[in-house]
Amino acid sequence: MALKKYAGYAWNLISLVGMILAVTATGLIIGFLSYEGITGVEKPYLGLMTYFLFPGMLIVGLILVPLGAYLVREKRRRHPEAEIHPFPTVDFNEPHKRHMFLFFVIASIIFVLIVSVASLKGYEFTESTTFCGELCHVVMEPEHVAWSNSPHAKVKCVECHVGPGAAWYVKAKISGMRQLYAVLFKTYPETIGTPIDNLRPARDTCEHCHWPEKFYAGRQKVFYHYAPNEENSPREINMLINIGGTPKSEHAKGIHWHIGQEVTYIATDRQRLNIPYIAVKEKDGTITEYMDSEKPLSKEEVAKSQKRVMDCLDCHNRPAHIYRAPGIEMDEAFAARRIDGSLPYLKKVAVEILTRPYAKKEEAKATIAKELPEYYAKNYPAVSKGKQKEIDHAVVVVQDIYNRNFFPSMKVSWNTYPNHIGHFYTPGCFRCHDGKHKTAAGKVISKDCNMCHTVLSQKQENIPAGKQVKEFVHPVDIGDELFKANCSDCHAAGGEDVPGGEQHAKH
Repeated sequence: MALKKYAGYAWNLISLVGMILAVTATGLIIGFLSYEGITGVEKPYLGLMTYFLFPGMLIVGLILVPLGAYLVREKRRRHPEAEIHPFPTVDFNEPHKRHMFLFFVIASIIFVLIVSVASLKGYEFTESTTFCGELCHVVMEPEHVAWSNSPHAKVKCVECHVGPGAAWYVKAKISGMRQLYAVLFKTYPETIGTPIDNLRPARDTCEHCHWPEKFYAGRQKVFYHYAPNEENSPREINMLINIGGTPKSEHAKGIHWHIGQEVTYIATDRQRLNIPYIAVKEKDGTITEYMDSEKPLSKEEVAKSQKRVMDCLDCHNRPAHIYRAPGIEMDEAFAARRIDGSLPYLKKVAVEILTRPYAKKEEAKATIAKELPEYYAKNYPAVSKGKQKEIDHAVVVVQDIYNRNFFPSMKVSWNTYPNHIGHFYTPGCFRCHDGKHKTAAGKVISKDCNMCHTVLSQKQENIPAGKQVKEFVHPVDIGDELFKANCSDCHAAGGEDVPGGEQHAKH
């Protein structure tokens, strides 16, 4: 009778809804956690419900139970004729109250355990690449796909975008709330802009793994290319990359000299492609200023412009979200033997199809599947009949290249985000090393290729077999333009120039 007497306050719609929510949420949390633990599968929307929606339901439900009871009691207080029950007294000598107290303690422990586990798992979930890359599927698809095919595919997003420490964690979550709002209400831009504003300095993130003091002076690297001709002729450039020694040593030189010195610059565009002003702090503390001789800034413009201290990300700006040019992707496919190099003009035809604009991925996939076999059926009937399997496999490889580097839904393609490493498809190094940045005394930032790399050997169709070269030889004779023009002036389209130098002839 006593239980019914006091339970009367909770016998209302609000409290009953709260009870149903709490019991249902508890069951769902236990069930979904068990499913994840047994299967080991981490799905973005499943995690969102398990670690956020259901715990929220549980807490709201438990709040509704006493709230409903309180409202019933207050309603009765406003009517003198209504019976107002006194609050129960705790007397452990009464078995019923003792049992109710034990039930309350056990239920509270279970509640705290469930909410604690959900909170910890929720924290882990928000730190996972599944949460970062797959939850907002349309918006983050390009970056997630690029990351999953990058050298940093085993590194979690938060290790670079947040890093250690509570302060940056809080900043990241506040920023994440704005991003969540943008996704829910579709206020995000069609193409996500880069570089990211207020990104944490590289010394706080990148340098936890890439220890600058352990940089070595040089690294040998072989670049494999294939000509866009009938034979898909192999080309090979064997280079010594002058990375540079310990940045803070007296003998530091090479590429990593830039982080051994304090270099400050001004960029006039968001993507930091146009750099008219550079300042270098010398060992003795003096400042050497270099100005673009063609587009100089006035002293007033330099004074009021925002200056950035150069760090790793000014060159390695796409370390984990790399989109590759169609020409490079085809080169790698040939080099890895994933595609048959004996199919005539395969590189040229594939790059031409890949670089066309498409409204949807399905359209690109269908075009590749249709036009690549048609090309061989029309121009090389014998090849079409004799190498049908190789052509079909080439279609699959080329479609995969498109899927990894083109995302029409977000208006993103391989060249949407310039990669500042090198200088083949974007200005890269030549943003500063263009021979145009000079001091007032006439000192020039050199464009000499040998500052950063040395050619050890080179093989291609216009170099006689066995001949050793000490300087880069262009596949097509372009004269002095080799030293005057930037590589990206021709190669920005994504492939390579056709035999005969039609594109180079324009210079």
